[in-house]
Amino acid sequence: MTSPTTATPAASSPPAPQPFWNPYLAGIGLGLTLLLAYVVLGTGLGASGGITRLAATAAHGVAPTAVEQSPYLAGYFADGSPLAHYLVLMLAGTLLGGFVSAAAAGRLRAGVERGPRASVALRLALALGGGVLAGLGARFASGCTSGQALSGGAMLQTGSFVFTGACFAAAFALAPLVKKEWR
Repeated sequence: MTSPTTATPAASSPPAPQPFWNPYLAGIGLGLTLLLAYVVLGTGLGASGGITRLAATAAHGVAPTAVEQSPYLAGYFADGSPLAHYLVLMLAGTLLGGFVSAAAAGRLRAGVERGPRASVALRLALALGGGVLAGLGARFASGCTSGQALSGGAMLQTGSFVFTGACFAAAFALAPLVKKEWR
């Protein structure tokens, strides 16, 4: 039995997280990655294309006839497996790179980031709803913010600039509606 004055060894606390990267240097790194993609692959960056290819493959596993008869989804199987595409590898590399980067910076932890007024269920519902809307918008716009803003912007495509401007305008317009959840 220990006395009340006996101290027990304290559990070692995790190291303090490293500071975030300089956003200007990160932007230069992203620009160089985009340049490398054009030089090596002959095409730009994008994220929604990889997710769409995964979804097409999953749908084909469940209902192959319906997918093969779909004018939209059948195109993903024209060159063989949709998974044998650079966008799927880029998506996997992005997820793996984010995980490794967060672990190296001491920022890897399980949890749901939310404001003090938002429940975990509300935060997850908003994230899911926003993700679905962003995914649908990416398909309608023929590309996500990565593909449109970065790759399309680098190619000086007018539609990409309109898309990027609309994304920023929508974000500024909708921010006050959800801002109270973070206070």
